[in-house]
Amino acid sequence: MVLAACSGGADSLALAAALAFEAPRAERSAGGVTIDHGLQDGSAERADAVVRTMADLGLDPSGSIAVTVEGPGGPENAARVARYAALDDAAARWGASAVLLGHTRDDQAETVLLGLARGSGARSLSGMPPTFRRTQAAVLYARPLLELDRATTRRACEAMGLEPWDDPHNVDPAYARVRVRHEALPALEKALGPGVAEALARTAGMLRDDADALDELASRAFSDLETTADGYGVAMALEGLEGLPRAVRTRVLRMAAVKAGSPPGTLAAVHVDAMDRLVTAWRGQRHVDLPGRLRAVRRYGKLLFVPV
Repeated sequence: MVLAACSGGADSLALAAALAFEAPRAERSAGGVTIDHGLQDGSAERADAVVRTMADLGLDPSGSIAVTVEGPGGPENAARVARYAALDDAAARWGASAVLLGHTRDDQAETVLLGLARGSGARSLSGMPPTFRRTQAAVLYARPLLELDRATTRRACEAMGLEPWDDPHNVDPAYARVRVRHEALPALEKALGPGVAEALARTAGMLRDDADALDELASRAFSDLETTADGYGVAMALEGLEGLPRAVRTRVLRMAAVKAGSPPGTLAAVHVDAMDRLVTAWRGQRHVDLPGRLRAVRRYGKLLFVPV
């Protein structure tokens, strides 16, 4: 079973139609799911309409899941967290091995620009991966439209006689992504010429390869340098850490902090930089406070992670 996640917008609607067309030819079963975030009046009726459209396309099962959007990180992050949790549940309920997402090349370019504005590292600037799993044993998520632009999906809907839904949130300038979509990218295209979105997406792919290689090197270094210290769950040998290239060392430090219990979502660059100074520029500073009631402490020739 393969599921298409469909909001009713042009991108995901074109994806749902493509899955409905291709699945029987590949002798695969295919279904569709839409998420009702409950953020707008009439959202339940909209979700019902999307379910009917998916069923008409031949996706069986087709259904909707209502979620409550709340939590840290702002409304966009809270909606994303709720959406993926619901998609995980749908995949488990229907026995799906994969969930397809309708992100396009334009979405990828927007993601890269947002990362640049935040001063993010290579991993964030590598954009959205074509495939991923939220946990090691979880369902596979795939983005088969990342090589296509938004105009192509809209033309596909027109050719198939499908009427996509235009989400009002997609034109609301209160959202940073909307401002990037309707202001920043057009301004860059005007100043630099056409092809900016394609170039940004291509850059994301190259950075992803680099980030994957650095992560692999860091994982090996972490295994080599992790040591033991009485009473401490995670300890790293300082001598080996000091000799690593910074790009690898900071990744190792992040891995160590996360393994010790620091939540990855709140472990920021400022925390990693402070740990790095504790390793390479120690001037008697005692410790670094980390999210998750944790401290990184330099002691006994080791970097120790101590619960507070």
